[in-house]
Amino acid sequence: MTTKDDHTLPTEEAHTERMKEVQDEMKARMAAAQEKRDLIIVNTGPGKGKSTAGFGMLARNLGHGRRSVVVQYVKSGDAAIARALKGELLSWHRCGEGFTWDTQNRAKDVAAARSGWNIAVAALNDPEVKFVLLDELNVVLDYEYLPTAEVIAALKNRAPGKHVVITGRGAPPELIELADLVTEMTEIKHPFKTGVKAQVGVEF
Repeated sequence: MTTKDDHTLPTEEAHTERMKEVQDEMKARMAAAQEKRDLIIVNTGPGKGKSTAGFGMLARNLGHGRRSVVVQYVKSGDAAIARALKGELLSWHRCGEGFTWDTQNRAKDVAAARSGWNIAVAALNDPEVKFVLLDELNVVLDYEYLPTAEVIAALKNRAPGKHVVITGRGAPPELIELADLVTEMTEIKHPFKTGVKAQVGVEF
């Protein structure tokens, strides 16, 4: 008699047959996916890693020789990443006044967001720019520092040939609807909640 704890490994023949089915399925999907277009990518949710994922894609675009622009809202850090990725293909703009709980000044935060958005619009309209990372823009929209409708319109009307990544928790439904790829980061555990301070190379 077997129990639910019993685990029988598949035979080599069964494994090969299963992997062949998976391979055929993936080949069929790849053959069917023929459309090539510019993407809007949204990283949102309460978990850590939204900006980090965006920076990884930034590094990939720079590696392919694609001119890229970063506009950072809210946060004013990540200088280590900027130093590591610096080069003639990258333009990096820090337009944040710091976290909203530190600034305590809505008018100043709105002005900083508008300044950053003006830079972002220029990048979106520049045909030479192939990748735009709008870091923490979701937070700006969630706090209503910028009109969501204005942002959506600019994204729709951007110059062709560029991908856009937008990060931050609280992505508005209109942006999620527009986006081609949306990932929600879900927090399972975080060291800060057990009294562990931010670490060099992890948070900054």
